[in-house]
Amino acid sequence: MIGGGPGGLYAAALLKRLDPAREVTVHERNAPDDTFGFGVVLSDETLGGIEHADPEVYRALAGEFVRWDAIDVVHRGRTLTSQGHGFAALGRRRLLAVLQARCAELGVRLRFRTDVPSAAELAATHDLVIAADGAGSRTREAHAAILGPTLTRHRCRYIWLAADFAFDAFRFEIAETEHGVMQLHGYPFSPDASTVIVEMREEVWYAAGFDEMATEESVARCAKVFSDALHGRPLTAGPSSAWTAFRTVVNERWSHGNLVLLGDAAHTAHFSIGSGTKLAVEDALALAACIREQPTLPEALAAYEAERRPVVASTQRAAAASLRWFEELAGYVDQPPRQFAFNLLTRSRRVTHGNLRLRDEQFTTAVERDFGCPPGTPPMFTPFRLRELTLRNRVVVSPMDMYSATDGLPGDFHLVHLGARALGGAGLVMTEMVCVSPEGRITPGCAGLWNPAQTAGWQRITDFVHRQSPGTAIGVQLGHSGRKGSTRLMWEGIDQPLPYGNWPLVAASPLPYLPGTSQVPSALHRAALTDLREQFAAAARRAARAGFDLLELHAAHGYLLSGFLSPLTNRRTDAYGGDLTGRLRFPLEVFDAVRQVWPAERPMTVRISATDWAPGGTTAEDAVEIARAFTAHGADAIDVSTGQVVPDERPEFGRSYQTPYADRIRNTLGVPVIAVGAISSWDDVNSLLLAGRVDLCALARPHLYDPHWTLHAAAEQGYQGGAAPWPVPYRAGSRTPPTGRTDAPRPRLTLGPPSTV
Repeated sequence: MIGGGPGGLYAAALLKRLDPAREVTVHERNAPDDTFGFGVVLSDETLGGIEHADPEVYRALAGEFVRWDAIDVVHRGRTLTSQGHGFAALGRRRLLAVLQARCAELGVRLRFRTDVPSAAELAATHDLVIAADGAGSRTREAHAAILGPTLTRHRCRYIWLAADFAFDAFRFEIAETEHGVMQLHGYPFSPDASTVIVEMREEVWYAAGFDEMATEESVARCAKVFSDALHGRPLTAGPSSAWTAFRTVVNERWSHGNLVLLGDAAHTAHFSIGSGTKLAVEDALALAACIREQPTLPEALAAYEAERRPVVASTQRAAAASLRWFEELAGYVDQPPRQFAFNLLTRSRRVTHGNLRLRDEQFTTAVERDFGCPPGTPPMFTPFRLRELTLRNRVVVSPMDMYSATDGLPGDFHLVHLGARALGGAGLVMTEMVCVSPEGRITPGCAGLWNPAQTAGWQRITDFVHRQSPGTAIGVQLGHSGRKGSTRLMWEGIDQPLPYGNWPLVAASPLPYLPGTSQVPSALHRAALTDLREQFAAAARRAARAGFDLLELHAAHGYLLSGFLSPLTNRRTDAYGGDLTGRLRFPLEVFDAVRQVWPAERPMTVRISATDWAPGGTTAEDAVEIARAFTAHGADAIDVSTGQVVPDERPEFGRSYQTPYADRIRNTLGVPVIAVGAISSWDDVNSLLLAGRVDLCALARPHLYDPHWTLHAAAEQGYQGGAAPWPVPYRAGSRTPPTGRTDAPRPRLTLGPPSTV
């Protein structure tokens, strides 16, 4: 074992306990009580695993824990408390001492303060080498070519400190200083001591002069900034206390031959979700179990990685969301206090509105009341106004290409598809991207709005929605495929060129979407730009005549307007290229032309790709400026999507993975936003709304799975108000159908000898 932290020691103890004949040695270059932190937080789930695997260790730890269930959020002098969370913590040195004692009792060799042989040397003489040597793992670095590590440095600086008293709760306190926002994370780990982590954006750290201070001066300065939280008491630094920037560690492989990574050497997750020691201990449990269960070491290491990688990936996604939230903290401090506290509590997406209601109904009800929810009304069923259009709820059926039109004409399929989703209760139903010209289609099956027959076809659909589902709004998304056009239907080969019948493509620059496969588009010249702008305006006039309530301009996903916005697809040297101002010029000209002919009382939105998920592409900062520009020109809301601009993108998929970009635009600019991207539950919708991260939530796949998703969400929450009315013919189905009993009656009597009574 290389590394004597909690994960390494626990793995050593488990492996020795499972087979006392094994020779297990722990190599640790530091002293037994050296540690980078002060307290460790473990979940009930992790403790349960420890109790099951090694009751001796659990009993030794159980008496040491400090337990509490409250979180205090201090915002501009006001403390908001949420109960019911359940934490257990103890001193890190005490944890190490318990594990070291258990190792010694079992016969594990513990070697401290010695030079650790390299993993390669140890691998030559041992059956198994476990590298648990932390986030700065030398082992991982030495085998980087095989293990494939990626280390991502983040934007805040932080320092681990301690206070000589116990906080009453997990405490988050925000300090708005002359240099910027600073935050304190604090929690008790013994009856008379607490861990205190002070964190801030790096530019704030520099502005405050921490880069020029000795550790003692830094500690004293932190104590002064947070003197109210500390009751005027000092902070203490440990031997390893130093300002650092967090690094997320990800490895393509966790093992090589008889070498395997464990804990922070394999993966890290930001301390704001308290996961490092938890993950390492759980790794140790899984590794020991797999070695016991599998017939060979290669199978055991493969099983260990297969079991742990999905769990770790989920935790890292949650940690990344939490980390980014604190990086963007300055954008939230102007929120109302309860909304700010709710936002903080739900930042990782692991705690949701529904989960928090179970933990602390009183707190959650107060947040709902501040949001404007009438009694008994979930947040998603509150109205939202854009210009003269009031949406009865916050659910949007996201635009989804159906590839089912003939010559651009919407037919019976579109009537049934969109009509069913309008009857399903959503506040706004959006069409797929409707193309402004035949050459602007993605595929031959794409719908259009370039002739009177198409206008009449769409009017048939809007009339149905307005007549049969009064109160439901229907919007049209206008766009042009650009370099991504003239391809096969999605299910025949996504992004693959047509085998015949191709039409010429145009784009900002002559760059094919799939090099060597896709058609090379022609770069648009000035006259063609004017023609295209007029095609958009003409389509907007037809959309108004067709009766649409809202118009969205599609400037995302690598289509024509998106191709102008991204530096990866716009290589022009004229006024329509270069810096972001130049790249915005044509999309804004199109927006202005459409806004001029679109009825003034009807709202207009813009969908953007807030990041290209590729080096050198659109950044989150660019997205804010793009949204600022469209809003200044009259956009009523920004529909914030991401990616699909270049084929070699690397999205960070996960639940609600695109919402941080919408959140940032909303809380930087104060403009309404529509969030999209793996929002799959009504609990997610309620959580995002209450936290003030979004105004509307657009869902695609859930509405393919269930056209009545919104009505079912209302029924599942016990809501029967006017924001989700069941169509009269469907009212008999507004309650969950009964099912047969699956539970057996429990025994009531046990017959024995006759009673003497």
